[in-house]
Amino acid sequence: MSEHPSTDPEGRPTPPQPTDGPTAAPTGPGSVLGPDLAAIFNAVPQPTPRGPGASDDTAVPTFGGPQPSASGTAGADTPAAEPSWGGPPTPPANPAPEPADRGESAATPPVLRPEVAEAAQRGWVTPMPPSMPTPGGTHRRDPADGPADEPTSIVDRAVLEQQLADFRRGGQAPRPDGINGPTEQLGTNQFRTPGPAAPGGGFTGRPGPSWQQPGPPPPAPGWGQPGFNGPEQRPGADPGQPDWNGAQGSSASWNYVDNIRSSEMVPTRRIPPRRGWRKALYLSTFKLINPGQSPDERYQAELETKVRSLLRGRYKIAVLGKGGVGKSTVSACVGSIFAELRQDDRVVAVDADTAFGKLASRIDPAASGSYWELAGDRGLHTFADMRSRVGSNSAGLFVLGGEAATARRRVLDPAIYRAATAQLERHFTLSIIDCGSTMDAPVTREVLGDVDALIVVSSPWFDGASAAGQTLEWLANCGYTAQLHRTVVVINDNDGHADKKELKQLAERFGKHGQKVIQLPYDQHLRPGGVVDVANELNPLTRRRLLELAAECAEHFAATADRPRGV
Repeated sequence: MSEHPSTDPEGRPTPPQPTDGPTAAPTGPGSVLGPDLAAIFNAVPQPTPRGPGASDDTAVPTFGGPQPSASGTAGADTPAAEPSWGGPPTPPANPAPEPADRGESAATPPVLRPEVAEAAQRGWVTPMPPSMPTPGGTHRRDPADGPADEPTSIVDRAVLEQQLADFRRGGQAPRPDGINGPTEQLGTNQFRTPGPAAPGGGFTGRPGPSWQQPGPPPPAPGWGQPGFNGPEQRPGADPGQPDWNGAQGSSASWNYVDNIRSSEMVPTRRIPPRRGWRKALYLSTFKLINPGQSPDERYQAELETKVRSLLRGRYKIAVLGKGGVGKSTVSACVGSIFAELRQDDRVVAVDADTAFGKLASRIDPAASGSYWELAGDRGLHTFADMRSRVGSNSAGLFVLGGEAATARRRVLDPAIYRAATAQLERHFTLSIIDCGSTMDAPVTREVLGDVDALIVVSSPWFDGASAAGQTLEWLANCGYTAQLHRTVVVINDNDGHADKKELKQLAERFGKHGQKVIQLPYDQHLRPGGVVDVANELNPLTRRRLLELAAECAEHFAATADRPRGV
């Protein structure tokens, strides 16, 4: 074995090389670099080592070709070495002889794969002159693998292949500074562009390998590091500084309002009781112990809230039923409940019964106005002018009575009704209309074509219940189905002799068609007649039933207030 001289013909030091046989190219299964990348970074092959025992007939093997046999020649009967990654073509069987000049070695052009040749052509990688040291240095292989020392490199072939494939799919070309994605570490500059060209077109040198080049300045502590959730960067912003003008993350991470709940910070306030032992305990302890309202009081508060629900526009409720079942009484009572709880609205009760209606006697017997006077007065510009034409009670319910005269009696017709109610609509929001018992009467039909909801009153006996059933069926057959969906049936026990079991069965029969049913109990204050005082004279149960009736009617305020009349 002989070794190279310490320097090459150009005066550069060379590592010692064995001379017993030709030097194998750094290819094959055990090589760190494949033939393509080795050819790129070592485009000019290394000179063939010369020693005392070197033979002139020994051919210089090309990169990626068959490995020499033990005798130094690659014969035809000698199996070729397994091609390395990339599968470059096998060199010709009869290689060209070396040039006569032993001082210079013939540079055999390497055969490159298309993608690697494209990378070299675009300037993403630059061949390394043989005078420059290999970036990775050299390392000694296992003697069993071969006699040659192989150069190493820090270039990652897999990264180069991936970036070439991404570029062909329309992605970003590999950047010369080596920073090609968020997952690439700073300072590992794998791709370098050639240095500036000399004026004469010669090669002026290129930057050294990445491990010799100063990397970019490290980012500010925290910013840009993996796992740091700082402000997002806008295009063109400094990646080392927070972008406070850009998007500040998702809205969920900056949501403060939902985390501040009044139920957790404001203590619950108990409403003081208004009746029963709870009120006695509250007052006896000088209001120190507040047990709160009872379930019955809370239920009543819910009903009152429904009655006070928002009402847009105007609303009209018609009361129907057979004569003698208590239509006028129910009209006066439910109108008084509305007037008492809806202080911001004006409520009026209208007597549309042509057969000597008695609605005014249940509200204000002193009311002197009539349909004809109201329809013929063109000077009703303010509510004070209207107030002189209608009566009222203590609850704030106003009333327009019917014709009470017996001599020279005037008969109410649809035209007078329309003219009078048009005057009322200018000043009143809610109207309760007490209709006659004859459903086919022209005035009753005029009323039904202009109302939003219905109350059908029935007695607990057969004649009153059958009349109420016929009324509902007549409404369905005559096309008043919209009003039927907003109809409440009232079973009025006006004498106190009805059986509770029969009342329950009757309520079930009316309710199976979808209508709400309210059972109004007997009340001795309503039996004699006269003015109804719902605030002071009614029994608590009767007032509760009337409150439920008003709440059922008010459920449709928001849904039907803006609809055309009769729809």
